[in-house]
Amino acid sequence: MKKQMVFLVGFSCLLPLALTAAEIAVPPQSHPDTSEWASLFKPDLSDALFPEGVWTVEDGVLTASEDQAIWSAKDYSNFILDLEFKNAEGTNSGVIVYCSDMNDWIPNSIEIQIADDFSEKWSSQPKTWQCAAIFGRLAAKKSAVKKPGEWNRMTITCQGPMIYVMLNGELVTEFDMKKWTDAKKNPDGSEIPSWLSKPAAELPTHGRIGLQGKHAGAPIFFRNIKIKELDS
Repeated sequence: MKKQMVFLVGFSCLLPLALTAAEIAVPPQSHPDTSEWASLFKPDLSDALFPEGVWTVEDGVLTASEDQAIWSAKDYSNFILDLEFKNAEGTNSGVIVYCSDMNDWIPNSIEIQIADDFSEKWSSQPKTWQCAAIFGRLAAKKSAVKKPGEWNRMTITCQGPMIYVMLNGELVTEFDMKKWTDAKKNPDGSEIPSWLSKPAAELPTHGRIGLQGKHAGAPIFFRNIKIKELDS
């Protein structure tokens, strides 16, 4: 994948109140009440980083016209990210966490996959390429994504090397970065895509949060993107 330059559209420092680990259930037992949480991006995207003109918001729904990511303006370490997404037919997108290099994010981050598991194109790929997987590394326990055109809810809890993914009310993925010590093979012996060239165990557990854009020609839609930072 080609390196992409990131342009500053605007900046505003958001400092949501932090919760201690004792105040949350880890792994999560349900989707959280986010009514008092901060939005990851301002409604006008003035605090987001993305190539100008690619990402737009209409009626609270965020989408992209190209395969370019949108990024938080600050780093996050321990946090819960809660959002809704809607696939089109053939959607292949993702939520990017712990990114240390926005211009070369693929080997320098962890991607929680979003995909249309109903499409022949993606359902025939490895399970680690399907929805709610840790892309290329760990498959979700089951496919819980809804059909294209329906809204899904995803809650991602990142606490140090542990990443939990809840999709539509089901905890489907529990990922311990420390166990992924090889850049070529997963712990179960399956191959890791060559473009994920760094072992997950060696990646930092802090960084930018991003959303992948219109990848493989199919759009993706997001709304209600909320975040709560956790004390370490």
